[in-house]
Amino acid sequence: MALPEPDFVRVFDETPVPLLLLTPDFVIVHANRARLEATATTLEATVGRGLFEVFPMNPDDPAADGLVNLRDSLTLTRDTRRPQTMAIQKYDIPMPDGSYEERFWSPRNVPILDERGEVVLLLHRSDDITGYVQAREAARVSAELNDRLRERAERVEHDLFSRTRELEQLVAHLGRATARAELLAGVTAELTSTLDGEEAVGRLAQLVVPQLADWCIVSLVTEGRPGAARALRDVGSWHADEALRPVVAEYAATRLGVLRAGSLLDQALSTGRPQVKASRALEYLTSVLEPGRARDLVTELAPESLLTLPLRARGRTLGVLMLANGAARSPITAEETATATDIAGRAGLALDNARLYRQQRELAEALQRSLLTEPAQPDHLEVAVRYTPAAETARVGGDWYDAFVQPCGTTILTIGDVLGHDTDAAAAMAQIRSLLRGIAVATDAGPAAVLTGVDRAVVALEVGTTATAVVARVEQTPEEARRGVRRLVWSNAGHPPPVVLTPGGTATALQGAASELLLGVVPDAPRTESVVVLEAGSTVLLHTDGLVERRGEGLDDGLARLRDVLEELAARDLDLGALCDEVLDRMLPERPEDDVALLALRMHPED
Repeated sequence: MALPEPDFVRVFDETPVPLLLLTPDFVIVHANRARLEATATTLEATVGRGLFEVFPMNPDDPAADGLVNLRDSLTLTRDTRRPQTMAIQKYDIPMPDGSYEERFWSPRNVPILDERGEVVLLLHRSDDITGYVQAREAARVSAELNDRLRERAERVEHDLFSRTRELEQLVAHLGRATARAELLAGVTAELTSTLDGEEAVGRLAQLVVPQLADWCIVSLVTEGRPGAARALRDVGSWHADEALRPVVAEYAATRLGVLRAGSLLDQALSTGRPQVKASRALEYLTSVLEPGRARDLVTELAPESLLTLPLRARGRTLGVLMLANGAARSPITAEETATATDIAGRAGLALDNARLYRQQRELAEALQRSLLTEPAQPDHLEVAVRYTPAAETARVGGDWYDAFVQPCGTTILTIGDVLGHDTDAAAAMAQIRSLLRGIAVATDAGPAAVLTGVDRAVVALEVGTTATAVVARVEQTPEEARRGVRRLVWSNAGHPPPVVLTPGGTATALQGAASELLLGVVPDAPRTESVVVLEAGSTVLLHTDGLVERRGEGLDDGLARLRDVLEELAARDLDLGALCDEVLDRMLPERPEDDVALLALRMHPED
């Protein structure tokens, strides 16, 4: 049965010897009950104040040197990083009424070091031996008290020795507690540093070795397979001995296929409980491994004790953490087991959170794409579209694209962005996209008139959102057809401008008229149109702001980067889909912060 983890704060407070915790600058951090009672003070009146401010020297005793001696001893303890036991000191204590009470003390100062050996706290123990000193003084006057004083002195000395041992044990406990807290903090930071739970959990072995064990293997359950050893795959291993790390790695790579049923791994997976082998672990492992390379490797590793912990979260076992010690190290203690169990729980939660995030993200992407239909492909025009969700969200968003042919035969291109990244934004996006498509098809109107119609519909139907958008129409007269050119007519409602890449490789942002009000703000907002003539072979790129906007960078900077990328790619004569992929690859960071919708149109020569 595992021992309960000691409550060291309570142990500190209940220790009968007066104790103070100080910073390296001698500021009081904490005092236990015995110290407060011995000095007639309270935590509120002492914590956060300097030691010598709270306990100044008695001004009526200028010859007293207790303060100077204590300061020197604390300084020496801090600078040498070694405990210092002081001779008996006279150090009077200020009382609440302003007077000073004569006291004698037996002080000892102990440094508390961090993992790098630096002093982080000073533990000051000061036994009040005033009675002993006064009794010793009285013994000079009254010989009849000698025997009793000697007996008392012996008791005090024995008690001081016992308390010193207790103090040293307390310091050791505090050191282990600090190391445990630092390990858990490091594991938590590692597990939360990435959304890839498998990658983070795979690094667990390096975090827990050598603090918890000599070597370690981390395994994950293969999704969709039953909970048995062969449903596992090893994702991380580590050994405290650098020379044996390749041995552990090879053992991890070969053991699962030759592990017999009923092993500790099987039991951990099936029961969801830790499995312990406190001794003769090598004998056990050779009995559950088929003869061959894996058995030879584990013989070389020579484990004496094993601890196998399931990685669980929300009722699911998602992996196993195996810790092993050799014969030179004692079996894993109850305290280490508690720490390892805590780590296993955190790792399981990280894995399950990653699994849920992945499922939600895939569902969101599928929903988003279901709202964005395939674009039309008119004669002599080629359309390509792309949609990339933000890396840090698993939600549908408000970005959209569309390309369709009006009854009059002209091609309409649209791109837009509804405020938000949630289901409400996606629903509003679907409504605005449908309204825009319906108005454009029903009226055969141009871009400005279509945007005006959408403005009125959004307000009248109480869609309750705003959006940016560009509507463009590809037009061509018979004369323009003979010349092999087309006109692009567009209207912009607060959206980043389209970019044109000419056959000669020059990229230009189509600013046209000033960008006008967003959709859904004013039902009769004036909308204007701009026109550009494009020759065959030109490419038009419509995009949402996620392609060009970055933290700390203006829109113009992002558009300049996009133009540079397009001009670099122009020389490669890429097909339209490949061009879109290259643009996304070069423009977006590894983990995009915003959704991106992209629509590209290429004008091919007519027969």
